[in-house]
Amino acid sequence: MTIGRDKLCSEFSFFENQLNNSINMRKADLVNQISEKTGIPKVDVLVTLETMFKEVKDTLAQGENIYIRGFGSFITKKRAAKIGRNIKKNVAVHIPEHYIPAFKPAKEFVAEVKKLQAIKEDQPNPDDEM
Repeated sequence: MTIGRDKLCSEFSFFENQLNNSINMRKADLVNQISEKTGIPKVDVLVTLETMFKEVKDTLAQGENIYIRGFGSFITKKRAAKIGRNIKKNVAVHIPEHYIPAFKPAKEFVAEVKKLQAIKEDQPNPDDEM
């Protein structure tokens, strides 16, 4: 399924509103926002999000990456083996090579966030006036 540029821009404006409100969005908030904007019942949105999260986890666990054009990539990064330290016992601990999940945003996504940050910085801060 491909998403058009207009649809993608409307999705970015959704996140823009969240950035402007300076709040942390939780899963319940995301479900509410999507439900309000699409008219899809909250239960269906929640099931869809949970399924998406599960698929991302399962795919990354299998060593595969996920690429979503215009949004970003869910990838696994390799961490080399190293020597760590248990500071309570003052003992060196071997940490084996392992993989960690990571998200790399698309160029369009980064540009949109930078644009929003620039707009946010241009607005006067009411705390500065005191």
